[in-house]
Amino acid sequence: MSYISHHRIVPDMVEERKYQITMANACLNANTLIILPTGLGKTIVALYVAANILEKGKKVLLLAPTKPLVDQHSKVFSELLINTKISVMNGLMKPENRAKVIRDNDLIVSTPQCIANDLESEKYDLTGFGLIIYDEAHRGTGNYAYVTVAKRSNPKILSLGLTASPGSDINKVEEVCRNLNIERIDIRTDDDPDVAPYVHDTYIKKIEVNMPQDLLDIIKYLKQMLDHYFLELTNLRLTQPNWPVSTKHMLMVGESLQKRLARGESTSVIFRGLTIQSICVKLLHAINLAETQGMNSLRLYLGKIIDESNLAKGAKGNKELVARNEFKNMWNIVETTNVEHPKISKTMSLVSQVLNAEGSSKVMVFTQYRDTCDLLVSKLSTIPGANVGKLVGQSNGGLKQKEQIGVLDSFRTGEYNVIVSTSVGEEGLDITSTDAVIFYEPVPSEIRTIQRRGRTGRKNDGEVFVLIAKGTMDEVFERSGKNKEDQMRSKLEKLSNELSKNNSALFYKRQTDLSSF
Repeated sequence: MSYISHHRIVPDMVEERKYQITMANACLNANTLIILPTGLGKTIVALYVAANILEKGKKVLLLAPTKPLVDQHSKVFSELLINTKISVMNGLMKPENRAKVIRDNDLIVSTPQCIANDLESEKYDLTGFGLIIYDEAHRGTGNYAYVTVAKRSNPKILSLGLTASPGSDINKVEEVCRNLNIERIDIRTDDDPDVAPYVHDTYIKKIEVNMPQDLLDIIKYLKQMLDHYFLELTNLRLTQPNWPVSTKHMLMVGESLQKRLARGESTSVIFRGLTIQSICVKLLHAINLAETQGMNSLRLYLGKIIDESNLAKGAKGNKELVARNEFKNMWNIVETTNVEHPKISKTMSLVSQVLNAEGSSKVMVFTQYRDTCDLLVSKLSTIPGANVGKLVGQSNGGLKQKEQIGVLDSFRTGEYNVIVSTSVGEEGLDITSTDAVIFYEPVPSEIRTIQRRGRTGRKNDGEVFVLIAKGTMDEVFERSGKNKEDQMRSKLEKLSNELSKNNSALFYKRQTDLSSF
């Protein structure tokens, strides 16, 4: 094995991979968006680019969206760079102290919001900087702080965006490129000849489960109520009968009604429409929980609706919903059944198989909802030899960022050999290679699918198990995620060609309706 040789990089520490050096050298000549699958070393590309900028006497700013990612990058760059003053910065520091950090260090690692705020209030500028690295660059849309930093930076400062997957929505990718001043896109996938030697096989297995009768009966009652309320919305001419009964559609209806109300249209149709729209959103969520999560999550959710309906000032829609005969029949099943979702036993079986195959095996289980996460932690902890940790976000009494880092450290050292994670474990974090990843449910996002899958097959062959409940939204989401992923590569290659031809039109796309003035 050969190692990268550079004045600023610790000798015999970083494996030299030709594709990484090729990508990094090209980044030194133009603002670049690097698209590289999880586990193939986006950070090393950034390290090499940063080392070359530092060697020229310029400073480097590395931005990451979360504190755990900031701490991770700080640790990696501190271990691998020589003669470089590195400091972490965050919004809890006093502005004058942040200005001192900017002035006294060579490489600053920070969350973007505090940098954006300081630049807007002119606490300091980025004089002396030669490179800004935007980790998880696909976030650079709308009013995200990356956009402010890019606007406030000197055009002579190089921009380097890093992402495993920017998504298949080409308009959003174009927006990222415009916002971060990106001039070229450099894409690699597992199939590229220069990458293939470093890629381990990942075996993806779809596992279908049959829904038990109690859950099917519950879903039947929920859909009967949904059909009733959607028909009423149609009769009020607030939707069309051939439109999809989906959460996205219902949110659009709600937004439209709120706008009409704000314009002074205080009619009985508007108020009734808002009540029905709220009920439909709740029913759609309940159906999703019943189909994809299980009885525990559904029971907790419906219980909250019932509790709120009993309050004197409880929502009118909740009181109406709970009073329906279909709801009463459904709740009777929910309260009395001992049935759980078949995915739970299947997940337990898969984890047991992986752990028993080899003593040092590690497994990550991803799930959408925190209630399901808690249930799985409890169930999986009963498996002999399974030491289970939970990785969730900070909101609503979750794990603080230091606690998240502690869970990941315990996973790396082997204290935990199973981690059950919500979406917080998908993005960016350097999670030690696992032997298997289990999707408790498929996700319709190609970005999240790629990030989840990238948690295995990094240092050895890995398996990905995707659990799908037959005849449910799982099937729709699985197809949607796959289709978006298939579309992404061709769209990105087309956009990359446009950029390489210096297609300036990309950077001057603007709305031409009145709202833009």
